Order: sequence, then C-alpha cells, then structure tokens
Amino acid sequence: MSMDMVGLEHWSLARPELFLAVATALLLLYGVLRGEVATTFVSIATSIALIITAVLLFVPYREGTAFAQLFITDRLTTTMKALVLISSAIAILMSRAFFEHAKAWRFEYPLVVSLSTLGMMLMISANDLMSLYVGLELQSLALYVIAAFQRDSVRSTEAGIKYFVLGSVASGMLLFGASLIYGFCGSTAFVQISQALLAGKAAEIGTTIGMVFVVAGLAFKIAAVPFHMWTPDVYEGAPTPVTAFFAVAPKIAALSLLVSVLMGPFKPLFPQWQQIIVAAAVLSMGWGAFAALRQPNIKRLMAYSSIANVGYVLLGVAAGTERGIQSVVFFLAIYMVMNLGTFAVILLMKRRNVMVENISDLAGLGRSHPMLALSMMIMMFSLAGIPPLAGFWGKLYVFMAAVEAKLFWPAVLGVLASVVASYYYVRIVKVMYFDESEEAIDPSFSGMNRAVALVSALLVALFSLLPQPLSAIAAAAAKGLFP
Repeated sequence: MSMDMVGLEHWSLARPELFLAVATALLLLYGVLRGEVATTFVSIATSIALIITAVLLFVPYREGTAFAQLFITDRLTTTMKALVLISSAIAILMSRAFFEHAKAWRFEYPLVVSLSTLGMMLMISANDLMSLYVGLELQSLALYVIAAFQRDSVRSTEAGIKYFVLGSVASGMLLFGASLIYGFCGSTAFVQISQALLAGKAAEIGTTIGMVFVVAGLAFKIAAVPFHMWTPDVYEGAPTPVTAFFAVAPKIAALSLLVSVLMGPFKPLFPQWQQIIVAAAVLSMGWGAFAALRQPNIKRLMAYSSIANVGYVLLGVAAGTERGIQSVVFFLAIYMVMNLGTFAVILLMKRRNVMVENISDLAGLGRSHPMLALSMMIMMFSLAGIPPLAGFWGKLYVFMAAVEAKLFWPAVLGVLASVVASYYYVRIVKVMYFDESEEAIDPSFSGMNRAVALVSALLVALFSLLPQPLSAIAAAAAKGLFP
C-alpha cells in the first residue's frame, strides 16, 4: 500500500472528529461575525452537527489505529462516542430556556460544549498516554469555562474556580503517573506498555505506583470517592443546564477511558488495580447513598446520586470480564436517559419567574402537572432500581457480573447501598404527590425540556419491556476488548 493510501486511511478513521472540529470552527466564525443574533441558529446547528457526527461513526463503520497508533477505533469506542454525542446534543437543546431567562444566552455556550465533546471523543479513542492527556485537557478546559458561564453569578464563578483548581491537581497526578510508567516501561503507547508489563516490568514497584496515579487522575474525572469532593459544590453552583451536561457526557467519556486503560495496557496488572477499583466502587456506592439522605437541594442530591452510580459502574469494571464490561456499557446507556430526563424536569422548576432548586418546591406537582410528575416518578423509580424499570436491569447486570467474578461482598454492599439510596428517590415522589403546596411551580416556559422529560420516561418504561436490543449492543461493544 502506498504512503498516500495509508495517509487517507488515517484520515478516514478520524472522520467524525474532523467533521466536528471543522463544523465548530465554522459556526464560531459565523457567531463572531453575526454577533448575539446568531445564538439560536448556532445552538441548533451545533446540535445537528453533533448528531451528524454520531451518524458518521457508523456510516461507514471502520476499525483500526491511526496517526502512529495514537488513535484507535473499535466497537467499544464507537458505542461510547455515540452516547456522548447524543447526550451533548440534547444538553445544548435543553439549555436555551434557562439561559434566556437568566439573560446569559450567548452563542459561545453551544460551541464550548461542542469543543468539550470533541475532547471526549479524542479521550475515548486514545491509544497512547499522550493522546489520552491531550483529549482529557481539551475536554476539561472547556468544562471549566462553562461551569463559570454565568459571570454575574457568584455561585457559578465559584463552581468554575473550584473545578479548575481541583481539576488541575488531578491532571498533575495523571501526568506524574504517566511519567513513571514511561520511565519504567520505556513507552507511552498502550500496546508497548502492555508488552513491557508482560515481559516482566509489572513486578517493579514504580510501575504500580505510576498506574495508581493515573487511575487516581481518572477517578477525579468520574467523581469516584475519595476524589469526589468537587462534585456537590460544582453541581449546585454551575448553571443547571451545565450540571445536566456534567452529569452525563463527561462521566461516560471518562469511564470509557478508564475501561480502555485498565483492560488495555494495564491488563497484566489486573490483581493490583482490581483492589483499587473495588475499594473506590464500595466507597462511592456507600457515600453516594448516605450523604444524599439529608440534602434539600435537588442538584446537590443528583451529585451524590451520580457518585453512587459511578460506584455501580466501577463494580462492573472491577469484574474485569467480558460480562463486566458489557454491564458497564449497558448501565451507562440507561444512566444517560435517566439523568437527562431528570434534569429536564429540574430545568422546568420555576415559580414567579424565579428558578427554584429545592426538593420541597416540587410539592403539588402531581396535581398541577400530572404528566410531568409521572415522568419524574418513572425516572426516580428507575434510578432507585425498582423493577421492572430500566434502572433495575442496569444494576442487576452489574451485580451479576460482580458475583460471576467472585466479588461477593462488594455486590452485597452495592445492593444494600441501593436500598438506602432508594429512600431519597422515593422521597421526591412523596413530595410531588402527597405534600401540599401554596403555589405550584410553573413549568410552561420550555417545550423542549417537557419533550425531553416525557421521551426519557417513555424510553425508560419501554426499555423495561424490551431490554434485548441494548443488551446486544453492549455485548458487541464489550467483545472488542476480549478477542
């Protein structure tokens, strides 16, 4: 094959990323030239560009490595990228009413979200510690900006600074770990790291310490205990549409990267990293369940809910088996729908033209807006893992994978944490249907968010009847890691 043909093959593997980068650059130019009047067009065009990028992942579908093995595409990376792109597109559409109400609707917002999504796609396809870091930083820098997007809000600015400072520490830890691994294994490429570990480098203590630092840096990005400290403050302080985005897309991307790193180059270190992941999973499930019990603010509650959900996913990762990775993909797809639907309802919480965030503000929603309350109830029951809703199947798959891998105690503790967590989900349903309210919230100002809430509830309910298609997709994605 000629060099030209090899070059073309490289470019075609990264076609979706290149398309998204060019589309974002063109929309940025349009926004700069047209000014504030371009905001609505740019937001809709960015969402369409994200959906087209998701289509380009599969048409035509290709697998392989590109750019001197820095970049890889396979079933797992393609599936995870599709989840990230869909959630980012929906998150942009969900944000318009909120920012218009806050008088902060600017064309930069959807473009920064798009750049962050591009970083996530590069992270997911990383096949080298260098490309991993570049993708991670492109994602993180954009997230720091949108966390502080409401410049006139003290809470939003504080959230951005907290996230930036702690995120920088995590990036430093990851780089330190990467430098140790390079020093001991002689390469940053995943394939060569794996070969070096199999050749005997795994026995050296420096390699294990390096891996621990890399895993710690990634644990921060997914908000696993004990690296979760930023999550409740940032979720509460950031504008609600940003919190909705944070809760879904970056989590999926970072978890996908964690799976790729642990099941790829660090597979020979499985006995060492399994202990770390099991500990992080158990602590995350426990802390997420107990810390949320007394939370009055619904965004803060969802932060602890996301920490608990990361714990369940890590249980699937800790299994280290094909069934375990299948349960991770399966759970994340369900988690995406549940969280987007829940945040769509939270974005509709407005009373007397003021956005409200307390759980008590949902009182009387069952009587004033029965369809919206029903959607929220389905989402809460699904997050609690009540059968036969989608969330139940997600947790069941993870626990079954853990039991098959002989992780009996972590699975039992996960079930107990799930029972405790169900209290605060069911409390929201109780507030909506049984508490009296002097004045109900007025959720009539955003048709898009009402549509997202209803469609999400419909998908969660429909999924409980038909789990097979998603299960097949998850199985195909996991198979790529276990040839």
